[in-house]
Amino acid sequence: MTHYLEDLTPGRVFASPAYAVTADDIKGFAAAWDPQHFHLDEDSAKDSFFAGLAASGWHTAAATMRLMVTSELQLPLGIIGSGLEYLKWHRPVRPGDVLTLRIEVVETREMRSRPGMGLARLRVETLDSGGLPVQTLETQLVVPCRDGSPVHQP
Repeated sequence: MTHYLEDLTPGRVFASPAYAVTADDIKGFAAAWDPQHFHLDEDSAKDSFFAGLAASGWHTAAATMRLMVTSELQLPLGIIGSGLEYLKWHRPVRPGDVLTLRIEVVETREMRSRPGMGLARLRVETLDSGGLPVQTLETQLVVPCRDGSPVHQP
């Protein structure tokens, strides 16, 4: 189901499918984008800050994006961000972790500069299989109004 600005009421929550993280996923992402030893090699990672192989935080952020795109939150224009307001990594993601999202609408507002369009501020928690947050972010997405005209007529 496609959701428009009018559908995104504060407090509404959307879920995502699951993503099972593998050691190969962690190493592949790290090799391309964050080639640090604790993301690339189990033996070397044992003596690191993380005490074992850990996904890059940017891998977690990229997985979060994928899960948002495939979540229940289907928007007419896609997931178009106007900025990231907050990002925190709570704990490392490990091989075998299964990630899901809890996407909560915090607030919405119409854009004065673009009638018929609005911004939805979301709190997105990336959760491990135990339901514990591994990452939290807050972002604003650009979302059209249902009929392309302002929700609140003057």
